[in-house]
Amino acid sequence: MSDAIDQAVYRQVLGHFPTGVVIVASPGPVGTAIGSFFSISIEPSLVGFCIGKTSSTWPAIRETGVFCVSVLAEDQEAVCRAFAKSGADKFAGLGYTSASSGSPKINDAIAFIDCDIDAVHEAGDHDICVGRIRELKVEREEGPLLFYRGGYGKFDV
Repeated sequence: MSDAIDQAVYRQVLGHFPTGVVIVASPGPVGTAIGSFFSISIEPSLVGFCIGKTSSTWPAIRETGVFCVSVLAEDQEAVCRAFAKSGADKFAGLGYTSASSGSPKINDAIAFIDCDIDAVHEAGDHDICVGRIRELKVEREEGPLLFYRGGYGKFDV
């Protein structure tokens, strides 16, 4: 029955669910913007993200065996847009340091989660990457960058 779902309707309906935005990056440096990042388990400490099998960045990230998630702040929409593009040098003019894995941590992100790839599961036209956390930290207290109905916004408390 899922084959009968219209792709435009799928995107419209799921676009009504707000997501946070992160950058997933690996040594190289290589990286991409991700809206499907999630916590999985406290013990062991696992997180995950979904990435399209057609992503040109995913093979390079997967090959390194490590990645660092940078949780973007509400003032980092330009960073997100740079990493959402394909083919460009996404790190040009962007400040970052290396996490313990050697993966880039984006400067001024709210937090980072440095991981080893623990497992990869196929799921339709995406892969689900599970990361075992090696290090994580809140870097600054700021509101998150949110994606909702095709646009970016912020969360007011």
